[in-house]
Amino acid sequence: MQQETSQESWPVFKRLLGYVRDRKLGLVGGIIGMLGYAAVDTTFVYSIKPLIDQGLNGNDSTVLKWMPFFVLGIVALRGCAAFLSNYCMAWVGNHVVMRLQQQVFSHLMAMPMSFFDRQNTGNLLSKVTYDAGQVSSAASSTLVSLVREGATVIGLLGLMFWHSWQLSVIFLVVGPVVGILIGLISRRFRKISRHIQQAVGDITTSTEQMLKGHKEVLMFGGQQVEDKRFFRVSNRMRQQTMKMVAADAIGSPIVQMVASVALAVFLYVATIDSVKATLTAGTFTVMVTSMMMLLKPLKSLTDVNNQFQRGITACQSLFGLLDSTPEEDSGTRTLERARGEIEFRNVTFTYPTKETPALHNVSFKVEAGRSVALVGRSGSGKSTIASLLTRFYDIEQGEILLDGVNIREYKLSELRKQYALVSQHVHLFNDSVANNIAYAAEDRYSRDEIQHAARIAHADEFVRKMPDGYDTVIGENGASLSGGQRQRIAIARALLRDAPVLLLDEATSALDTESERHIQAAIDELCKARTSLVIAHRLSTIEKADEILVIDEGHIVERGNHSELMSQQGTYAQLRAIQFGASQPAASQQA
Repeated sequence: MQQETSQESWPVFKRLLGYVRDRKLGLVGGIIGMLGYAAVDTTFVYSIKPLIDQGLNGNDSTVLKWMPFFVLGIVALRGCAAFLSNYCMAWVGNHVVMRLQQQVFSHLMAMPMSFFDRQNTGNLLSKVTYDAGQVSSAASSTLVSLVREGATVIGLLGLMFWHSWQLSVIFLVVGPVVGILIGLISRRFRKISRHIQQAVGDITTSTEQMLKGHKEVLMFGGQQVEDKRFFRVSNRMRQQTMKMVAADAIGSPIVQMVASVALAVFLYVATIDSVKATLTAGTFTVMVTSMMMLLKPLKSLTDVNNQFQRGITACQSLFGLLDSTPEEDSGTRTLERARGEIEFRNVTFTYPTKETPALHNVSFKVEAGRSVALVGRSGSGKSTIASLLTRFYDIEQGEILLDGVNIREYKLSELRKQYALVSQHVHLFNDSVANNIAYAAEDRYSRDEIQHAARIAHADEFVRKMPDGYDTVIGENGASLSGGQRQRIAIARALLRDAPVLLLDEATSALDTESERHIQAAIDELCKARTSLVIAHRLSTIEKADEILVIDEGHIVERGNHSELMSQQGTYAQLRAIQFGASQPAASQQA
Protein backbone atom coordinates (compact mmCIF):
# COMPACT_ATOMS: atom_id res chain seq x y z
CA MET A 1 0.00 0.00 0.00
CA GLN A 2 1.12 3.53 -0.68
CA GLN A 3 0.29 4.48 2.88
CA GLU A 4 2.72 1.89 4.20
CA THR A 5 5.67 3.14 2.20
CA SER A 6 5.08 6.79 3.02
CA GLN A 7 5.17 6.42 6.79
CA GLU A 8 8.43 7.15 8.58
CA SER A 9 9.91 4.96 11.28
CA TRP A 10 9.38 7.29 14.23
CA PRO A 11 5.60 7.79 13.92
CA VAL A 12 5.18 4.04 13.42
CA PHE A 13 7.41 3.22 16.40
CA LYS A 14 5.58 5.80 18.49
CA ARG A 15 2.28 4.12 17.63
CA LEU A 16 3.73 0.72 18.52
CA LEU A 17 4.85 2.11 21.88
CA GLY A 18 1.18 2.92 22.53
CA TYR A 19 0.53 -0.83 22.58
CA VAL A 20 3.60 -1.40 24.78
CA ARG A 21 2.56 1.22 27.33
CA ASP A 22 -0.63 -0.72 28.04
CA ARG A 23 1.56 -3.31 29.79
CA LYS A 24 3.13 -0.88 32.26
CA LEU A 25 4.09 -3.44 34.92
CA GLY A 26 6.05 -5.61 32.51
CA LEU A 27 7.53 -2.54 30.84
CA VAL A 28 8.76 -1.10 34.17
CA GLY A 29 10.26 -4.49 35.12
CA GLY A 30 11.96 -4.74 31.74
CA ILE A 31 13.39 -1.21 31.95
CA ILE A 32 14.71 -1.85 35.46
CA GLY A 33 16.37 -5.03 34.23
CA MET A 34 17.85 -3.34 31.15
CA LEU A 35 19.20 -0.33 33.04
CA GLY A 36 20.46 -2.64 35.81
CA TYR A 37 22.33 -4.72 33.22
CA ALA A 38 24.02 -1.61 31.79
CA ALA A 39 24.81 -0.30 35.30
CA VAL A 40 26.40 -3.62 36.31
CA ASP A 41 28.67 -3.64 33.24
CA THR A 42 29.70 -0.03 33.85
CA THR A 43 30.35 -0.72 37.53
CA PHE A 44 32.52 -3.70 36.64
CA VAL A 45 34.68 -1.55 34.35
CA TYR A 46 34.84 1.18 37.01
CA SER A 47 36.19 -1.37 39.54
CA ILE A 48 39.28 -1.94 37.39
CA LYS A 49 40.84 1.40 38.46
CA PRO A 50 40.89 0.73 42.25
CA LEU A 51 41.94 -2.87 41.56
CA ILE A 52 45.06 -1.73 39.70
CA ASP A 53 45.89 1.59 41.36
CA GLN A 54 45.13 0.54 44.95
CA GLY A 55 45.23 -3.26 44.94
CA LEU A 56 48.10 -4.12 42.61
CA ASN A 57 50.19 -0.94 42.54
CA GLY A 58 49.14 0.47 45.94
CA ASN A 59 49.21 -0.66 49.52
CA ASP A 60 45.53 -1.48 50.07
CA SER A 61 45.40 -5.29 50.15
CA THR A 62 41.74 -5.33 51.18
CA VAL A 63 40.80 -4.43 47.61
CA LEU A 64 42.29 -7.70 46.37
CA LYS A 65 40.58 -9.68 49.15
CA TRP A 66 37.12 -8.30 48.37
CA MET A 67 37.47 -8.41 44.57
CA PRO A 68 36.54 -12.17 44.17
CA PHE A 69 33.31 -11.63 46.11
CA PHE A 70 32.68 -8.45 44.15
CA VAL A 71 33.09 -10.30 40.85
CA LEU A 72 30.71 -13.09 41.93
CA GLY A 73 28.14 -10.51 43.07
CA ILE A 74 28.46 -8.54 39.84
CA VAL A 75 27.97 -11.66 37.69
CA ALA A 76 24.93 -12.72 39.77
CA LEU A 77 23.37 -9.25 39.49
CA ARG A 78 24.07 -9.24 35.74
CA GLY A 79 22.30 -12.59 35.36
CA CYS A 80 19.27 -11.41 37.37
CA ALA A 81 19.06 -8.18 35.36
CA ALA A 82 19.31 -10.10 32.06
CA PHE A 83 16.55 -12.53 33.09
CA LEU A 84 14.30 -9.71 34.30
CA SER A 85 14.70 -7.68 31.12
CA ASN A 86 14.31 -10.63 28.73
CA TYR A 87 11.32 -12.19 30.50
CA CYS A 88 9.43 -8.95 31.10
CA MET A 89 9.94 -7.66 27.56
CA ALA A 90 8.98 -11.04 26.05
CA TRP A 91 5.79 -10.90 28.16
CA VAL A 92 5.12 -7.38 26.89
CA GLY A 93 5.96 -8.33 23.29
CA ASN A 94 3.69 -11.38 23.23
CA HIS A 95 0.78 -9.38 24.64
CA VAL A 96 1.37 -6.68 22.01
CA VAL A 97 1.37 -9.27 19.21
CA MET A 98 -1.75 -10.97 20.58
CA ARG A 99 -3.59 -7.65 20.71
CA LEU A 100 -2.43 -6.69 17.21
CA GLN A 101 -3.42 -10.07 15.78
CA GLN A 102 -6.84 -9.83 17.41
CA GLN A 103 -7.33 -6.30 16.06
CA VAL A 104 -6.26 -7.33 12.55
CA PHE A 105 -8.49 -10.42 12.65
CA SER A 106 -11.49 -8.39 13.85
CA HIS A 107 -10.78 -5.66 11.29
CA LEU A 108 -10.61 -8.19 8.46
CA MET A 109 -14.03 -9.53 9.48
CA ALA A 110 -15.37 -5.97 9.34
CA MET A 111 -14.04 -5.28 5.84
CA PRO A 112 -16.45 -5.18 2.87
CA MET A 113 -16.44 -7.84 0.16
CA SER A 114 -14.96 -5.31 -2.28
CA PHE A 115 -11.79 -5.25 -0.15
CA PHE A 116 -11.28 -9.02 -0.55
CA ASP A 117 -11.95 -8.79 -4.29
CA ARG A 118 -8.83 -6.60 -4.57
CA GLN A 119 -6.63 -8.50 -2.08
CA ASN A 120 -4.53 -11.61 -2.32
CA THR A 121 -5.49 -14.14 0.36
CA GLY A 122 -1.86 -15.19 0.84
CA ASN A 123 -0.80 -11.60 1.55
CA LEU A 124 -3.56 -11.21 4.14
CA LEU A 125 -2.55 -14.47 5.84
CA SER A 126 1.09 -13.35 5.94
CA LYS A 127 0.03 -10.18 7.76
CA VAL A 128 -1.57 -12.16 10.58
CA THR A 129 1.32 -14.65 10.82
CA TYR A 130 4.65 -13.36 9.46
CA ASP A 131 4.15 -9.63 10.06
CA ALA A 132 2.89 -10.21 13.59
CA GLY A 133 5.96 -12.34 14.34
CA GLN A 134 8.24 -9.54 13.16
CA VAL A 135 6.41 -7.10 15.43
CA SER A 136 6.95 -9.51 18.33
CA SER A 137 10.71 -9.20 17.85
CA ALA A 138 10.53 -5.41 17.56
CA ALA A 139 8.42 -5.16 20.72
CA SER A 140 10.51 -7.52 22.86
CA SER A 141 14.04 -8.67 21.98
CA THR A 142 14.77 -5.70 19.74
CA LEU A 143 13.59 -3.23 22.36
CA VAL A 144 15.70 -5.04 24.96
CA SER A 145 18.82 -4.65 22.84
CA LEU A 146 18.06 -1.03 21.96
CA VAL A 147 17.58 0.07 25.56
CA ARG A 148 20.14 -2.23 27.22
CA GLU A 149 22.96 -1.71 24.74
CA GLY A 150 22.12 1.96 24.40
CA ALA A 151 22.30 2.39 28.18
CA THR A 152 25.60 0.48 28.20
CA VAL A 153 27.06 2.83 25.58
CA ILE A 154 25.92 5.86 27.60
CA GLY A 155 27.29 4.39 30.83
CA LEU A 156 30.70 3.56 29.36
CA LEU A 157 30.97 6.96 27.66
CA GLY A 158 30.06 8.64 30.95
CA LEU A 159 32.74 6.61 32.70
CA MET A 160 35.32 7.61 30.10
CA PHE A 161 34.47 11.31 30.38
CA TRP A 162 34.67 11.02 34.16
CA HIS A 163 38.24 9.69 33.98
CA SER A 164 39.59 11.67 30.99
CA TRP A 165 37.40 14.00 29.05
CA GLN A 166 40.31 14.90 26.72
CA LEU A 167 40.58 11.36 25.37
CA SER A 168 36.82 10.85 25.36
CA VAL A 169 36.27 13.78 23.01
CA ILE A 170 37.49 11.49 20.24
CA PHE A 171 34.16 9.67 20.41
CA LEU A 172 32.26 12.89 19.85
CA VAL A 173 33.76 12.89 16.36
CA VAL A 174 33.10 9.19 15.73
CA GLY A 175 29.51 9.17 17.07
CA PRO A 176 27.88 11.19 14.24
CA VAL A 177 29.68 9.06 11.63
CA VAL A 178 28.29 5.88 13.23
CA GLY A 179 24.82 7.46 13.36
CA ILE A 180 24.92 8.33 9.64
CA LEU A 181 26.05 4.81 8.74
CA ILE A 182 23.26 3.22 10.80
CA GLY A 183 20.72 5.55 9.15
CA LEU A 184 21.83 4.52 5.65
CA ILE A 185 21.72 0.84 6.59
CA SER A 186 18.25 1.31 8.14
CA ARG A 187 16.78 2.62 4.90
CA ARG A 188 18.22 -0.36 3.07
CA PHE A 189 16.77 -2.75 5.65
CA ARG A 190 13.28 -1.20 5.37
CA LYS A 191 13.27 -1.49 1.59
CA ILE A 192 14.36 -5.14 1.65
CA SER A 193 11.89 -5.91 4.46
CA ARG A 194 8.98 -4.76 2.30
CA HIS A 195 10.15 -7.05 -0.50
CA ILE A 196 10.47 -9.96 1.95
CA GLN A 197 6.89 -9.36 3.14
CA GLN A 198 5.65 -9.54 -0.45
CA ALA A 199 7.68 -12.71 -1.02
CA VAL A 200 6.20 -14.34 2.10
CA GLY A 201 2.71 -13.51 0.82
CA ASP A 202 3.55 -15.07 -2.57
CA ILE A 203 4.82 -18.25 -0.88
CA THR A 204 1.65 -18.46 1.23
CA THR A 205 -0.53 -17.94 -1.85
CA SER A 206 1.32 -20.53 -3.93
CA THR A 207 1.11 -23.12 -1.15
CA GLU A 208 -2.55 -22.36 -0.48
CA GLN A 209 -3.45 -22.74 -4.17
CA MET A 210 -1.64 -26.10 -4.38
CA LEU A 211 -3.33 -27.45 -1.24
CA LYS A 212 -6.81 -26.31 -2.23
CA GLY A 213 -6.38 -27.51 -5.82
CA HIS A 214 -4.49 -30.71 -4.99
CA LYS A 215 -7.04 -32.89 -6.78
CA GLU A 216 -6.68 -30.85 -9.98
CA VAL A 217 -2.88 -30.90 -9.69
CA LEU A 218 -2.91 -34.71 -9.54
CA MET A 219 -5.59 -35.10 -12.20
CA PHE A 220 -3.98 -32.86 -14.82
CA GLY A 221 -0.37 -33.67 -13.94
CA GLY A 222 0.40 -30.17 -12.78
CA GLN A 223 3.19 -31.12 -10.37
CA GLN A 224 5.91 -29.58 -12.53
CA VAL A 225 3.89 -26.42 -13.09
CA GLU A 226 3.37 -25.97 -9.35
CA ASP A 227 7.03 -26.86 -8.65
CA LYS A 228 8.17 -24.15 -11.04
CA ARG A 229 5.72 -21.64 -9.60
CA PHE A 230 6.85 -22.37 -6.05
CA PHE A 231 10.52 -22.31 -7.07
CA ARG A 232 10.08 -18.78 -8.45
CA VAL A 233 8.48 -17.41 -5.29
CA SER A 234 10.77 -19.27 -2.88
CA ASN A 235 13.84 -18.24 -4.88
CA ARG A 236 12.69 -14.62 -4.71
CA MET A 237 12.37 -15.02 -0.94
CA ARG A 238 15.92 -16.43 -0.82
CA GLN A 239 17.28 -13.54 -2.89
CA GLN A 240 15.66 -10.91 -0.68
CA THR A 241 16.84 -12.70 2.48
CA MET A 242 20.41 -12.80 1.14
CA LYS A 243 20.21 -9.08 0.40
CA MET A 244 19.21 -8.56 4.02
CA VAL A 245 22.08 -10.77 5.21
CA ALA A 246 24.52 -8.88 2.96
CA ALA A 247 23.38 -5.50 4.28
CA ASP A 248 23.66 -6.81 7.84
CA ALA A 249 27.06 -8.44 7.24
CA ILE A 250 28.49 -5.26 5.68
CA GLY A 251 26.99 -2.89 8.25
CA SER A 252 28.49 -4.43 11.40
CA PRO A 253 32.14 -4.51 10.21
CA ILE A 254 31.91 -0.94 8.91
CA VAL A 255 30.60 0.36 12.25
CA GLN A 256 33.24 -1.64 14.13
CA MET A 257 35.94 -0.33 11.79
CA VAL A 258 34.94 3.26 12.50
CA ALA A 259 35.00 2.51 16.24
CA SER A 260 38.40 0.84 15.84
CA VAL A 261 39.75 3.97 14.18
CA ALA A 262 38.63 5.90 17.25
CA LEU A 263 40.44 3.36 19.46
CA ALA A 264 43.62 3.69 17.37
CA VAL A 265 43.50 7.50 17.62
CA PHE A 266 42.92 7.14 21.37
CA LEU A 267 46.00 4.92 21.80
CA TYR A 268 48.09 7.33 19.76
CA VAL A 269 46.96 10.37 21.76
CA ALA A 270 47.68 8.48 25.00
CA THR A 271 51.37 8.34 24.02
CA ILE A 272 51.66 12.14 24.01
CA ASP A 273 53.64 13.16 27.09
CA SER A 274 51.22 15.87 28.26
CA VAL A 275 48.33 13.44 28.16
CA LYS A 276 50.34 10.53 29.56
CA ALA A 277 51.17 12.58 32.64
CA THR A 278 47.45 12.76 33.58
CA LEU A 279 46.91 8.99 33.33
CA THR A 280 47.48 6.34 35.97
CA ALA A 281 47.73 2.69 35.05
CA GLY A 282 44.21 2.12 36.38
CA THR A 283 42.76 5.08 34.46
CA PHE A 284 44.43 3.98 31.22
CA THR A 285 43.14 0.43 31.65
CA VAL A 286 39.59 1.67 32.37
CA MET A 287 39.70 3.86 29.23
CA VAL A 288 41.01 1.07 26.98
CA THR A 289 38.57 -1.49 28.46
CA SER A 290 35.66 0.93 28.04
CA MET A 291 36.54 1.53 24.40
CA MET A 292 36.93 -2.20 23.74
CA MET A 293 33.64 -2.92 25.47
CA LEU A 294 31.93 -0.24 23.38
CA LEU A 295 32.57 -2.29 20.24
CA LYS A 296 30.13 -5.03 21.35
CA PRO A 297 27.09 -2.82 22.09
CA LEU A 298 27.79 -0.80 18.94
CA LYS A 299 27.81 -4.05 16.93
CA SER A 300 24.65 -5.21 18.73
CA LEU A 301 22.90 -1.93 17.96
CA THR A 302 23.80 -2.34 14.29
CA ASP A 303 22.72 -6.01 14.28
CA VAL A 304 19.46 -5.26 16.06
CA ASN A 305 18.77 -2.56 13.50
CA ASN A 306 18.07 -5.34 11.00
CA GLN A 307 15.33 -6.89 13.16
CA PHE A 308 14.06 -3.49 14.27
CA GLN A 309 13.56 -2.33 10.67
CA ARG A 310 11.77 -5.59 9.87
CA GLY A 311 9.48 -4.95 12.82
CA ILE A 312 8.85 -1.34 11.76
CA THR A 313 8.05 -2.45 8.20
CA ALA A 314 5.70 -5.11 9.58
CA CYS A 315 4.03 -2.45 11.76
CA GLN A 316 3.58 -0.22 8.72
CA SER A 317 1.87 -3.13 6.95
CA LEU A 318 -0.43 -3.95 9.90
CA PHE A 319 -1.24 -0.33 10.71
CA GLY A 320 -1.97 0.30 7.03
CA LEU A 321 -4.54 -2.52 7.18
CA LEU A 322 -6.00 -1.31 10.49
CA ASP A 323 -6.37 2.19 9.02
CA SER A 324 -8.30 0.95 5.97
CA THR A 325 -11.99 1.79 5.95
CA PRO A 326 -14.20 -1.02 7.30
CA GLU A 327 -17.63 -1.94 5.99
CA GLU A 328 -19.94 1.06 6.24
CA ASP A 329 -22.61 0.57 8.87
CA SER A 330 -24.28 3.95 9.30
CA GLY A 331 -27.84 2.58 9.64
CA THR A 332 -29.76 3.20 12.84
CA ARG A 333 -33.01 1.28 12.31
CA THR A 334 -33.62 -1.98 14.13
CA LEU A 335 -35.87 -4.71 12.79
CA GLU A 336 -37.14 -7.65 14.80
CA ARG A 337 -38.70 -9.55 11.89
CA ALA A 338 -39.36 -8.22 8.42
CA ARG A 339 -42.57 -8.87 6.49
CA GLY A 340 -40.32 -9.71 3.54
CA GLU A 341 -41.30 -7.16 0.88
CA ILE A 342 -38.32 -6.51 -1.43
CA GLU A 343 -38.00 -3.81 -4.06
CA PHE A 344 -35.22 -2.75 -6.45
CA ARG A 345 -35.60 0.75 -7.87
CA ASN A 346 -33.40 1.68 -10.85
CA VAL A 347 -30.38 -0.14 -9.40
CA THR A 348 -27.06 0.09 -11.21
CA PHE A 349 -23.98 -1.63 -9.80
CA THR A 350 -20.40 -2.23 -10.93
CA TYR A 351 -17.96 -4.51 -9.13
CA PRO A 352 -14.85 -2.66 -7.86
CA THR A 353 -12.58 -4.84 -9.99
CA LYS A 354 -14.64 -4.44 -13.18
CA GLU A 355 -15.41 -1.59 -15.57
CA THR A 356 -18.69 -2.86 -17.02
CA PRO A 357 -21.76 -2.66 -14.75
CA ALA A 358 -23.06 -6.03 -13.52
CA LEU A 359 -26.60 -4.56 -13.26
CA HIS A 360 -28.10 -1.78 -15.41
CA ASN A 361 -31.07 0.19 -14.10
CA VAL A 362 -32.78 -2.90 -12.63
CA SER A 363 -36.22 -2.52 -11.08
CA PHE A 364 -38.57 -5.16 -9.67
CA LYS A 365 -40.71 -5.81 -6.60
CA VAL A 366 -41.33 -8.97 -4.62
CA GLU A 367 -44.41 -8.95 -2.41
CA ALA A 368 -44.07 -10.45 1.07
CA GLY A 369 -44.51 -14.21 1.07
CA ARG A 370 -44.08 -14.63 -2.67
CA SER A 371 -41.35 -16.47 -4.55
CA VAL A 372 -39.34 -14.99 -7.38
CA ALA A 373 -36.84 -16.93 -9.48
CA LEU A 374 -33.88 -15.37 -11.25
CA VAL A 375 -32.66 -17.16 -14.35
CA GLY A 376 -30.14 -16.37 -17.02
CA ARG A 377 -26.79 -17.32 -18.43
CA SER A 378 -23.67 -17.43 -16.24
CA GLY A 379 -22.41 -13.93 -15.44
CA SER A 380 -25.73 -12.28 -16.26
CA GLY A 381 -26.05 -10.72 -12.77
CA LYS A 382 -28.29 -13.18 -10.88
CA SER A 383 -26.03 -13.76 -7.86
CA THR A 384 -25.20 -10.05 -7.78
CA ILE A 385 -28.79 -9.30 -6.80
CA ALA A 386 -28.51 -11.55 -3.73
CA SER A 387 -25.18 -9.94 -2.77
CA LEU A 388 -26.74 -6.46 -2.98
CA LEU A 389 -29.76 -7.44 -0.86
CA THR A 390 -27.46 -8.47 2.00
CA ARG A 391 -25.27 -5.38 1.43
CA PHE A 392 -22.13 -7.36 0.70
CA TYR A 393 -21.71 -4.54 -1.80
CA ASP A 394 -23.24 -1.06 -1.93
CA ILE A 395 -24.85 0.27 -5.09
CA GLU A 396 -23.87 3.46 -6.93
CA GLN A 397 -27.33 4.35 -8.24
CA GLY A 398 -30.89 3.57 -7.27
CA GLU A 399 -32.45 2.13 -4.12
CA ILE A 400 -33.00 -1.29 -2.58
CA LEU A 401 -35.85 -1.49 -0.07
CA LEU A 402 -36.91 -4.05 2.52
CA ASP A 403 -40.45 -3.50 3.82
CA GLY A 404 -40.45 -0.11 2.08
CA VAL A 405 -37.30 1.13 3.86
CA ASN A 406 -33.93 1.68 2.18
CA ILE A 407 -31.67 -1.14 3.38
CA ARG A 408 -28.90 1.39 4.16
CA GLU A 409 -31.08 2.71 6.99
CA TYR A 410 -30.95 -0.63 8.83
CA LYS A 411 -28.09 -1.69 11.03
CA LEU A 412 -26.13 -4.34 9.13
CA SER A 413 -26.62 -6.95 11.85
CA GLU A 414 -30.38 -6.26 11.87
CA LEU A 415 -30.59 -6.43 8.08
CA ARG A 416 -28.67 -9.65 7.62
CA LYS A 417 -30.57 -11.63 10.24
CA GLN A 418 -33.66 -11.21 8.02
CA TYR A 419 -32.09 -13.44 5.38
CA ALA A 420 -31.22 -17.13 5.22
CA LEU A 421 -28.67 -17.64 2.46
CA VAL A 422 -27.73 -20.93 0.82
CA SER A 423 -25.05 -20.46 -1.82
CA GLN A 424 -23.73 -22.84 -4.43
CA HIS A 425 -20.32 -22.32 -2.80
CA VAL A 426 -20.93 -23.91 0.61
CA HIS A 427 -18.45 -23.15 3.39
CA LEU A 428 -18.34 -25.34 6.47
CA PHE A 429 -16.11 -24.89 9.50
CA ASN A 430 -13.70 -27.35 11.11
CA ASP A 431 -16.20 -28.12 13.85
CA SER A 432 -18.95 -30.59 14.70
CA VAL A 433 -21.96 -31.12 12.45
CA ALA A 434 -24.27 -29.64 15.11
CA ASN A 435 -22.16 -26.51 15.50
CA ASN A 436 -22.02 -26.05 11.73
CA ILE A 437 -25.82 -26.24 11.46
CA ALA A 438 -26.27 -23.82 14.39
CA TYR A 439 -23.20 -21.71 13.46
CA ALA A 440 -22.82 -18.54 15.58
CA ALA A 441 -26.07 -19.36 17.40
CA GLU A 442 -25.26 -22.58 19.28
CA ASP A 443 -26.74 -21.20 22.50
CA ARG A 444 -30.07 -20.29 20.85
CA TYR A 445 -31.04 -23.69 19.53
CA SER A 446 -31.48 -27.03 21.26
CA ARG A 447 -30.17 -30.30 19.88
CA ASP A 448 -33.76 -31.31 19.01
CA GLU A 449 -34.21 -28.15 16.90
CA ILE A 450 -30.89 -28.79 15.13
CA GLN A 451 -31.88 -32.38 14.38
CA HIS A 452 -35.31 -31.29 13.18
CA ALA A 453 -33.73 -28.88 10.65
CA ALA A 454 -31.36 -31.64 9.56
CA ARG A 455 -34.27 -34.05 9.00
CA ILE A 456 -36.10 -31.55 6.80
CA ALA A 457 -32.90 -31.03 4.80
CA HIS A 458 -32.41 -34.82 4.55
CA ALA A 459 -29.07 -34.53 6.34
CA ASP A 460 -30.11 -36.53 9.42
CA GLU A 461 -29.94 -39.82 7.53
CA PHE A 462 -26.17 -39.58 6.85
CA VAL A 463 -25.23 -37.65 10.01
CA ARG A 464 -26.48 -40.45 12.27
CA LYS A 465 -24.19 -42.90 10.47
CA MET A 466 -21.10 -40.84 11.37
CA PRO A 467 -18.82 -42.07 14.20
CA ASP A 468 -19.99 -39.43 16.68
CA GLY A 469 -23.26 -38.46 15.02
CA TYR A 470 -23.94 -34.74 15.35
CA ASP A 471 -20.74 -34.31 17.39
CA THR A 472 -18.54 -35.55 14.53
CA VAL A 473 -15.90 -32.98 13.49
CA ILE A 474 -16.11 -32.73 9.71
CA GLY A 475 -12.70 -31.22 8.93
CA GLU A 476 -11.74 -28.06 7.09
CA ASN A 477 -14.65 -26.96 4.88
CA GLY A 478 -16.29 -30.35 5.43
CA ALA A 479 -13.44 -32.25 3.78
CA SER A 480 -14.85 -35.59 4.96
CA LEU A 481 -18.26 -34.98 3.30
CA SER A 482 -19.47 -35.27 -0.27
CA GLY A 483 -20.64 -32.17 -2.16
CA GLY A 484 -24.30 -33.13 -1.68
CA GLN A 485 -23.83 -33.75 2.04
CA ARG A 486 -22.13 -30.39 2.50
CA GLN A 487 -24.98 -28.65 0.71
CA ARG A 488 -27.61 -30.41 2.81
CA ILE A 489 -25.90 -29.22 6.00
CA ALA A 490 -25.87 -25.68 4.59
CA ILE A 491 -29.60 -25.97 3.83
CA ALA A 492 -30.24 -27.23 7.37
CA ARG A 493 -28.31 -24.20 8.67
CA ALA A 494 -30.60 -21.88 6.67
CA LEU A 495 -33.77 -23.75 7.72
CA LEU A 496 -32.82 -23.48 11.39
CA ARG A 497 -32.60 -19.67 11.18
CA ASP A 498 -36.29 -19.38 10.25
CA ALA A 499 -35.58 -16.04 8.52
CA PRO A 500 -38.42 -14.20 6.74
CA VAL A 501 -36.50 -14.03 3.44
CA LEU A 502 -34.81 -17.01 1.78
CA LEU A 503 -31.97 -16.46 -0.70
CA LEU A 504 -31.28 -19.69 -2.55
CA ASP A 505 -28.31 -19.35 -4.91
CA GLU A 506 -28.12 -22.66 -6.79
CA ALA A 507 -29.03 -24.31 -3.46
CA THR A 508 -29.52 -27.77 -4.94
CA SER A 509 -26.73 -27.71 -7.53
CA ALA A 510 -24.57 -30.32 -5.76
CA LEU A 511 -27.35 -32.80 -5.02
CA ASP A 512 -28.19 -36.04 -6.76
CA THR A 513 -31.64 -36.39 -8.32
CA GLU A 514 -33.18 -38.25 -5.35
CA SER A 515 -31.85 -35.79 -2.75
CA GLU A 516 -32.85 -32.84 -4.90
CA ARG A 517 -36.42 -34.12 -5.14
CA HIS A 518 -36.73 -34.47 -1.36
CA ILE A 519 -35.08 -31.14 -0.57
CA GLN A 520 -36.98 -29.30 -3.27
CA ALA A 521 -40.20 -30.46 -1.62
CA ALA A 522 -38.94 -29.23 1.76
CA ILE A 523 -37.91 -25.90 0.27
CA ASP A 524 -41.28 -25.53 -1.48
CA GLU A 525 -43.02 -26.13 1.85
CA LEU A 526 -40.73 -23.68 3.63
CA CYS A 527 -41.19 -20.96 1.00
CA LYS A 528 -44.97 -20.84 1.55
CA ALA A 529 -44.69 -18.57 4.59
CA ARG A 530 -41.66 -16.61 3.43
CA THR A 531 -40.39 -14.39 0.68
CA SER A 532 -37.98 -16.37 -1.44
CA LEU A 533 -35.50 -15.30 -4.08
CA VAL A 534 -34.31 -18.36 -6.00
CA ILE A 535 -31.33 -18.25 -8.33
CA ALA A 536 -31.47 -21.42 -10.39
CA HIS A 537 -29.52 -23.01 -13.18
CA ARG A 538 -31.82 -26.04 -13.35
CA LEU A 539 -34.95 -24.48 -14.75
CA SER A 540 -37.09 -27.44 -13.74
CA THR A 541 -36.74 -26.39 -10.07
CA ILE A 542 -38.38 -22.95 -10.47
CA GLU A 543 -41.49 -23.70 -12.53
CA LYS A 544 -43.74 -23.14 -9.50
CA ALA A 545 -42.31 -19.69 -8.71
CA ASP A 546 -44.85 -16.86 -8.54
CA GLU A 547 -42.68 -14.84 -10.94
CA ILE A 548 -39.59 -15.54 -13.01
CA LEU A 549 -37.17 -12.78 -13.95
CA VAL A 550 -34.94 -13.49 -16.93
CA ILE A 551 -31.70 -11.55 -16.66
CA ASP A 552 -29.22 -11.03 -19.47
CA GLU A 553 -26.08 -8.87 -19.25
CA GLY A 554 -27.40 -7.01 -16.22
CA HIS A 555 -30.86 -6.25 -17.67
CA ILE A 556 -34.24 -7.82 -16.89
CA VAL A 557 -35.30 -8.90 -20.38
CA GLU A 558 -38.40 -10.96 -19.48
CA ARG A 559 -40.69 -11.43 -16.51
CA GLY A 560 -43.73 -13.54 -15.77
CA ASN A 561 -44.65 -17.02 -14.55
CA HIS A 562 -43.55 -20.22 -16.27
CA SER A 563 -46.56 -20.54 -18.55
CA GLU A 564 -46.46 -16.89 -19.63
CA LEU A 565 -42.76 -17.01 -20.46
CA MET A 566 -43.07 -20.26 -22.38
CA SER A 567 -45.88 -18.79 -24.46
CA GLN A 568 -43.70 -15.80 -25.39
CA GLN A 569 -41.09 -18.13 -26.93
CA GLY A 570 -38.36 -15.65 -25.92
CA THR A 571 -35.11 -15.95 -23.97
CA TYR A 572 -36.60 -18.16 -21.24
CA ALA A 573 -37.95 -20.62 -23.77
CA GLN A 574 -34.56 -20.66 -25.52
CA LEU A 575 -32.77 -21.41 -22.22
CA ARG A 576 -35.13 -24.32 -21.58
CA ALA A 577 -34.63 -25.61 -25.11
CA ILE A 578 -30.86 -25.55 -24.60
CA GLN A 579 -31.13 -27.26 -21.22
CA PHE A 580 -33.72 -29.92 -22.05
CA GLY A 581 -33.01 -30.39 -25.75
CA ALA A 582 -34.74 -28.51 -28.55
CA SER A 583 -36.44 -31.61 -29.91
CA GLN A 584 -38.08 -32.58 -26.60
CA PRO A 585 -41.86 -32.17 -26.65
CA ALA A 586 -43.41 -29.47 -24.51
CA ALA A 587 -45.16 -31.95 -22.27
CA SER A 588 -41.93 -33.59 -21.23
CA GLN A 589 -40.25 -30.20 -20.81
CA GLN A 590 -42.74 -29.28 -18.13
CA ALA A 591 -42.62 -32.64 -16.36
